Amino acid sequence: MLNLWSKVAARTANLPATLPLAQIQQLKDGFGLALAVLLMFGFFWGIIKIWAGANAISKGDPDGKAGIVAGIIIAGAVSIMTALFAIFGLQDAVVAPRF
Repeated sequence: MLNLWSKVAARTANLPATLPLAQIQQLKDGFGLALAVLLMFGFFWGIIKIWAGANAISKGDPDGKAGIVAGIIIAGAVSIMTALFAIFGLQDAVVAPRF
């Protein structure tokens, strides 16, 4: 029985330890690319919401201010979340967008 465990230990010692780390890095890169696409879409959507809110205000619609505020929040979501992560000390949990 001892001989079996020594063989198992010898085989597991020879396995490459970098394989899971390389896969995790590829996963993080994939999430980074998806995040970049999402952020670009969100930024432009926020700008459109701001323009629509300004247009609604010019026509006398009182809901235009809410549209402007919503557009600012949508377009600035990256900055808002970065600040919140920094405040609560979660910088290591951040996945950087990759273009």
